[in-house]
Amino acid sequence: MTVTWTAPDGEHPARAASIRSMTAVAAGDKQGWLALWAEDAVVEDPVGPSIFDQTGKGHHGRAAIGAFWDLTIGHMARMEFAITDSFASGDEVANVGTISAIAADGTRIDTDGVFVYRVGEDGLLRSLRAFWELDRALSTVSKQEG
Repeated sequence: MTVTWTAPDGEHPARAASIRSMTAVAAGDKQGWLALWAEDAVVEDPVGPSIFDQTGKGHHGRAAIGAFWDLTIGHMARMEFAITDSFASGDEVANVGTISAIAADGTRIDTDGVFVYRVGEDGLLRSLRAFWELDRALSTVSKQEG
């Protein structure tokens, strides 16, 4: 489980929080990941209606964000992050890269996107807005042996 960071890494609260989030996901640490979120936080991954959120309104609050984990991340044997660019401004950061989800049977899907995190003054995450396209991600599905 890895986070590969080749993007600019100047210190910024939202960038630091995004790295903590990705590290917790890569480690499979659901409780550690949930602790990074404010009680009223929202996750839109992806933004808009999707197979993970039919209404397109996001997953609001820690309980719903935990259910999002169970629906998505929790089914994967491994999650890998490769962040190639990062733009921090105000209380947000937009990271550009690829998230790879690998299932127990070796099936892999690579999702290219822009992942925007917003943080509060307390350092807790307030939102994640992930911009990616399902069809593009599905076109990457492959099976790894071993």
